[in-house]
Amino acid sequence: MASVVSTLFVSLDGVAEIDPDWHFPYFDEHMGAAVDEDYAGADVLLLGRRTYESFAGAWPEREAAGGEDAPFAAQLGDTRKLVATHGDQDLGWRNVERVEGDLVEAVRALRADSGVRTVLVPGSLSVVRQLLAGGVLDELRLLVHPVLAQKGEKLFTDEGPVVPLTLRDSQAYPTGVVRLVYTAATRAPAAAGYEDVTAHVPGAGGS
Repeated sequence: MASVVSTLFVSLDGVAEIDPDWHFPYFDEHMGAAVDEDYAGADVLLLGRRTYESFAGAWPEREAAGGEDAPFAAQLGDTRKLVATHGDQDLGWRNVERVEGDLVEAVRALRADSGVRTVLVPGSLSVVRQLLAGGVLDELRLLVHPVLAQKGEKLFTDEGPVVPLTLRDSQAYPTGVVRLVYTAATRAPAAAGYEDVTAHVPGAGGS
């Protein structure tokens, strides 16, 4: 079964709508390696409309320009891309198609496709929320920046159920960025109240 992986740049206060002013000062070789790892194994990119328009508005030109980032731009162009959009606009670029029908059902079909190993979801906050709610997101990879953005769209809203996750990996970079990789929890932690944790309160039991 294919894995569905979300990769996001996030501020400490949960903003995942990138602002170049707080993002690029922290982008170093460590973050570049993490991004390379995310994209290297992707058979399919799944993008929301706004994220796709951002990608399509920049990367084809960067590939054509032949600069240092041209190989990565070519990699993005060569990768199969699915766009979650209700519009019928010309998507341009190559290897791109629309998601047909219900998004969660389409992703379930991708997960069952023996020819697909990894579906990567860059950005695309509304898509990530729908996949989490539908139980079809296997990994959530966050590059948490040591900055309070104070404005911008946050990944998580104040609505919806509690969603337990399991921390699979964590790395701290010299810039203060922390990479956190979560998977869906196989089971929620046991219910507990204050009376269940009093033995762990500082000073409890004496010493």
